[in-house]
Amino acid sequence: MGRTSVQIALIGLMVALAASLPNKDDWDIYSFHINSTVTSRYATTVITSRVANRMNESKEIQFHVRIPKNAFISKFRMFIDGQVYDGNVKEKEQAKRQYTAAVSRGESAGIVSSVGRTLEEFKTSVTISAHKKVTFELTYEELMKRTLGKYELQIHARPMQPVRDFKVDVHIQEKAGISFMDVKGGLSTNALANAITQILTDKQAWVYFYPTEDQQKACDSCSAQGLNGDLVIVYDVNRNSTLGDIMVSKGYFVHHFAPSNLTRIPKNVVFVIDRSGSMHGRKIQQTRAALIRILGDLAEGDHFGLITFDDGIYHWKQELVQATSENLQSAKTFAREITDRGGTDINRAVLEGTRMLNAHPREGSASILILLTDGDPTSGVTNIEQIHSNIRQAIAGKFPLYCLGFGYDVNFEFLEKMALQNNGVARRIYEDSDADIQLKGFYEEVATPLLTDVTMSYKGASNLTETIFSQYYNGSEIVVAGQIDDNNLDTFIPEAVAISATERRTFSKTSSPVETTDTLSENQIQRVWAYLTVKQLLQKELQMSGPEKEEVKKKTLELSLKYSFVTPHTSMVVTKPPGETTAVLHKPKEGKQASQGRLSRVFHSSHISYGAQRPLHHPGGRRKQAMYPASRPTAQLEDYVVDMLGTEDDVFDMLAGSPGGFLRTSHQPVVPLLQDVQILLRPTFEAATLAPRLHRFLIETNNSALPLCFDIAGHPFIKLLHHPSRELFVNGELNSVTSAVFKKIVIHFEADKHVEVDAKGVTVRVGENTTRLTGQDMITADSLTVITRSKEIDIAAGDTRMVIIVHEMAGEEFLWPVMRQKPSVTDLEGILALKPAGYEDVDGFPNGKKKIKDQEIAVTRTSTVDYSISPPEMIVCWLMAADSALQRPLNDFLVAQL
Repeated sequence: MGRTSVQIALIGLMVALAASLPNKDDWDIYSFHINSTVTSRYATTVITSRVANRMNESKEIQFHVRIPKNAFISKFRMFIDGQVYDGNVKEKEQAKRQYTAAVSRGESAGIVSSVGRTLEEFKTSVTISAHKKVTFELTYEELMKRTLGKYELQIHARPMQPVRDFKVDVHIQEKAGISFMDVKGGLSTNALANAITQILTDKQAWVYFYPTEDQQKACDSCSAQGLNGDLVIVYDVNRNSTLGDIMVSKGYFVHHFAPSNLTRIPKNVVFVIDRSGSMHGRKIQQTRAALIRILGDLAEGDHFGLITFDDGIYHWKQELVQATSENLQSAKTFAREITDRGGTDINRAVLEGTRMLNAHPREGSASILILLTDGDPTSGVTNIEQIHSNIRQAIAGKFPLYCLGFGYDVNFEFLEKMALQNNGVARRIYEDSDADIQLKGFYEEVATPLLTDVTMSYKGASNLTETIFSQYYNGSEIVVAGQIDDNNLDTFIPEAVAISATERRTFSKTSSPVETTDTLSENQIQRVWAYLTVKQLLQKELQMSGPEKEEVKKKTLELSLKYSFVTPHTSMVVTKPPGETTAVLHKPKEGKQASQGRLSRVFHSSHISYGAQRPLHHPGGRRKQAMYPASRPTAQLEDYVVDMLGTEDDVFDMLAGSPGGFLRTSHQPVVPLLQDVQILLRPTFEAATLAPRLHRFLIETNNSALPLCFDIAGHPFIKLLHHPSRELFVNGELNSVTSAVFKKIVIHFEADKHVEVDAKGVTVRVGENTTRLTGQDMITADSLTVITRSKEIDIAAGDTRMVIIVHEMAGEEFLWPVMRQKPSVTDLEGILALKPAGYEDVDGFPNGKKKIKDQEIAVTRTSTVDYSISPPEMIVCWLMAADSALQRPLNDFLVAQL
């Protein structure tokens, strides 16, 4: 049989290109994924955006996302041409020097963050060459705060354009059990509701939001620019133990304390309302409306007072009175007549509110002082430090002071310090149309005290976060973290003591409140401790001055750097390719702004095994040596199309030196160069005459370096995952025709649940019942859930979740498994259980050897395909022997049958 070749017609390709490329002249976000995992109230969210420059010239490409204000950014990466560019958390002054140096060189470096009501923005950009791609990956972490009986995970989606591959995946895992879950926000209504899938089991929940491009233009705040809104996952956990939930891992613990079934404590509350001239107009109108609604919610057992102030003090009553219907009606009349005028004497007003509470002690009650103001002190005592001192001495720790700052003009730091010094919190009230609802919402958080003088103690523990709390409110939660001495649970004794409505109560150890968890990611409990410690140190620093303040600042900085948190004391230096600007990410303080100075086709090539070389014609006149067996018969014509986003060197280098696969590149167009390309095609003779087919696998690295890769010859059965404690087995059958892909994956879960996945659908067998899933479908059986979608199968089995992606090339479909939730246990086995590898360059140079665990290993820099994303992309990796990459014999990863 003579050699068969194919002439790729220029005109035909140009027609296909014109028909298939996006109708735009800019850059294209072709994939946007948000993956959030919440385990024991701690959320880790990863935003991944893949962008292609579709223009014929270099283009600055932006990455712009919004994240919750309480979150700390902990990781940022850019992937460009197989290279990884990491963001590095540094001390703020050091980062600022790097930023200033870049500016002095004429580079447009930028500080890239700003603040909003509940969200902060992250912005950065990078210049990408014509027809190349970049992947942005941002990770942030936050401890969920319980408010009004629920946790809220807020995810904001604004990719700036409709995205072909847009996904939000949320997985919640709570060992205490999930009592309820709901999905709210602007992205959960109307036409977008159909894009949401919710699954709730006893201890786990999943939310999937997969809107189509048309749906992404359909929400209330969406447009031709795509999604612009929030997805809010609301949930709470079961609370069976009065002591709460205590999770322990690797010598650290986190205690969530939220006892229920307690009697409400009557409260004494004084409202101190600013009526100065700056409150004119909408502010005073909204304050009146909120105050009238709040007064309507006071219980008859409550006592209250009402003061307004400008440069003078105005009482509704000189003393606290009971919240009877008659008194409440009179107070509402007073509230309706509040008008704006005069200056702002905050010192005198707060001291008067304090006097009223001190003059009205009631046993078995809880006192609260609430200040609402929109400005700085301009009358009476105006020295801020003197005001802080006066109020701190007057309150003397007897009750909390809550400061509500109205609008952006208020000196929020002044209010925040005053509140923190007096066991309260400060909250900004945004001057929006719903400001009265914001005021009412804050009041509801503190409206129902259940405990006062709460003291948490932990014998056998140290390095504790805050342990003393003035009050515990209904629907809230107290969280304490620390280190267990010598990791000895036998000597670790937690206890809580507090005053309830009727008595002094002790909450102590019940049957099993302390649980060593195997469901958390590595070191998560330690990261929760670090997160909480840093948050509280930042608050403590605000209250201090002099050497004490510097000592707290030093400790905050050390922890922020150790755990890579972007805080007010650290910045993330966003490293970029040579010649690019250096961006510096800061976390701003509340109220402060920081400014910022495809044709997609498949090339289906045969595996090219090592042997004698035959030349491959290069259109530029050069000849590449293709690795092709001398004894191999000539191939027949198959369906081959070159990805249009590839350079001539990319295409011919891949053909000449890469072992087969799904070639996708991201460079200059090759259309004008392909008229005379001769492509060697897959032979059709018996497989027995071929060398064994190689299947290439990737191992990620933990040091931002290029990944490792290794080959498996033939088409054996692969042990993908074995989770003994869950009786979970996942095995895959490699395709005997196509390289590095699976034709079938089988999951055995517990004794009676079996899932078999092929490219055409999924067969689920539970006991004696068998179900075949195709298209859009779902089945749930106890802790097993299988969801089928177009080109994706989502499987949750206990504490493990994986997605099986269905790829297609040359009309043939095949599978690739991806872990979404990996249990943190030590006995996991299989390819999917591999941890990121660590290696060093021998002699400090990226040459032909790498050092892994003191062993020098020969490597080859090559390219392969990353099938874990859709569409797959070509990446660069270090190829080595399988046993060396795995650090175990390859046979440990093979099984005899599916």
